[in-house]
Amino acid sequence: MADVVVPRAKPQMSEAYAWNQLKHNRNWLGFWFMLPAMAILIFFLAYPLGLGIWLSFTDTRIGRVGHFVATENYEWLWDDSIFWLSVFNTLLYTFLASAFKFGIGLYLALLLNENMPFKAMLRAMVLIPFIVPTVLSALAFWWIFDSQFSIISWSLKHLGLISQNINFLGDTTWARICVIFANIWRGVPFVAITLLAGLQTVSPSLYEAATLDGASRWQMFRHITYPLLTPIIAVVMTFSVLFTFTDFQLIWAMTRGGPVNATHLMATLSYQRAIIAGQLGEGAAISSAMIPFLLAAIMISWFGLQRRKWQQGESND
Repeated sequence: MADVVVPRAKPQMSEAYAWNQLKHNRNWLGFWFMLPAMAILIFFLAYPLGLGIWLSFTDTRIGRVGHFVATENYEWLWDDSIFWLSVFNTLLYTFLASAFKFGIGLYLALLLNENMPFKAMLRAMVLIPFIVPTVLSALAFWWIFDSQFSIISWSLKHLGLISQNINFLGDTTWARICVIFANIWRGVPFVAITLLAGLQTVSPSLYEAATLDGASRWQMFRHITYPLLTPIIAVVMTFSVLFTFTDFQLIWAMTRGGPVNATHLMATLSYQRAIIAGQLGEGAAISSAMIPFLLAAIMISWFGLQRRKWQQGESND
């Protein structure tokens, strides 16, 4: 019995078909449009992140190629009291600043959402702290809290409330309060304007129906405003926590991490060890140690959004 010969498809035809699919398929078309953005993200984000993680496992110094030392840098940090102090400062700084920024920002958003005279001008004024460069804001606060020329100490002395200037940035407790206050001042506009944009999407008919049902302002906020604003709050607070946790410019320009490391955050300590002290491997290890905290903040926000979708009967796609 003769063998049956099965004809093979011509390679040219299959290649042409595949190329036409790549050109005309909607999914692949989206991929081509995303390719330039993906290249930028890989080059400017993924590669530096990977390089930083690799450096954390080496003893690289400025001017000297390092060698692989496994987890030696992390073991050194585990016994470093200054590192653990910076972790405590970072968590305290992030928690207090983010909480106050959310509370004040939400209040301003609700206030600016009401009908009032000069509302447009007030909204523009709220943005001023956010658009001022961080270093300029830090220098301004540095003068405000200066131990000799502080306007706060001068005013309190003339009112007879104190007898000598307050050493704001020279005392550990006051220094922490001052940098947290400065961060709140800068971050409130971002939270307020973003939440205000979310409030604009809430239909006024919902409030009218609640008013007819005799609901109080607190009940309307609890059962209408807050549930509809939850996804935006999750996104805004995620960005707020990330920005606060990785804050560097404000702290470095105001205190350089002092006094006695009381305001050192993980970001500033990493810069001090890597750039000033020249220990690139150790500085990279401190930066890499920030990743689990940042991932935890992102995952909390993501799970919060997923839970909200489940409550509203939406899919998790």
